[in-house]
Amino acid sequence: MTFVKYLKDRLLVLLGWAVLSLLLIFMVWLTPDLHNFWDNLGYLLILQLFLVFLFFTIDYYRRKKWYKAFNAEEDSHLQHFVEAATNNEERMIQEYVNQQVREHHSMMEQLLNSQKDQKDYLDSWIHEIKVPLAAVDLILNSIEFDIPDDKFVLLQNEVQQIDEYVEQILYYSRSDEFVNDYLIQEYSLKKIIQPIIRSQANYFIQKNLQLTLAEKDAKVLTDAKWIEFIFRQLLSNAIKYTPDHGQINISFEMKSGGVALILKDNGMGIPPEDLGRIFDKGFTGENGRKAQQHSTGLGLYLAKTLAEKLGVVLSAESTMNEGTTMTLFFPRLDYYHEER
Repeated sequence: MTFVKYLKDRLLVLLGWAVLSLLLIFMVWLTPDLHNFWDNLGYLLILQLFLVFLFFTIDYYRRKKWYKAFNAEEDSHLQHFVEAATNNEERMIQEYVNQQVREHHSMMEQLLNSQKDQKDYLDSWIHEIKVPLAAVDLILNSIEFDIPDDKFVLLQNEVQQIDEYVEQILYYSRSDEFVNDYLIQEYSLKKIIQPIIRSQANYFIQKNLQLTLAEKDAKVLTDAKWIEFIFRQLLSNAIKYTPDHGQINISFEMKSGGVALILKDNGMGIPPEDLGRIFDKGFTGENGRKAQQHSTGLGLYLAKTLAEKLGVVLSAESTMNEGTTMTLFFPRLDYYHEER
């Protein structure tokens, strides 16, 4: 609180002093023997005014520490207790505020415990659901020649889709604990993305998509597991929104500041009004609502979030009815400048 605001809060006191001063002047005016007292009265009023402001100044600086405890620029008033009270009024306010802080801490602790329980259950469920999913996949492969091909393909697609959704939940659950679950090493980008491409082979065949993968490889410092998940989301979207007989091109571009992994398709493209929001959590956009497989709005959000945690820049460019280009830019780290 500034000194001016402090004085504004004490306008009633100043008004009381002004009323008393006016009464004193009125009494002097009504008393004939004191008509020669006007000069002394003026000095007295000036002295009173000086003493009043001196008192306010001393009181303000005495309370300044107390006011700082409620500084509006602090991130949160409910994180720290107030301990600067100097009188009964301040102690009463301080006790009320500290009680609110204690209740806030208690509620936050309960909330964190509840979230931890939910996360533990979710992690357990994810690992348990993978067992029946693997069993279903094995059973499906065992009856491949006992059911029509189109039925087999549909079942295989659905099982793979469920598995990818489970992966999304797993990485979404782990995103808050990213710092405890990554290992930065030098990897070949081709070796990271090739298993992902092979896992999507059924979709390429079913839609007759042409894939072009650059011959030239690139090496980057990153975490392979998280990049695999990020690239899977980008490739899955490219396949989903590229029409039959379309093309998907994957290339690597060496730049002065690092390496770019570029994934380009000739699909329907992203509307300009949606392009700035595709990485928002839960945003599906016009394409997501029209697609046969409705989007969850989590894939690109997770890809962007995890890329930022890795220090990788994920960006998108698109032209309607021409296609979309997704770029993963890996900044060049100091490791590359060291002599080996």
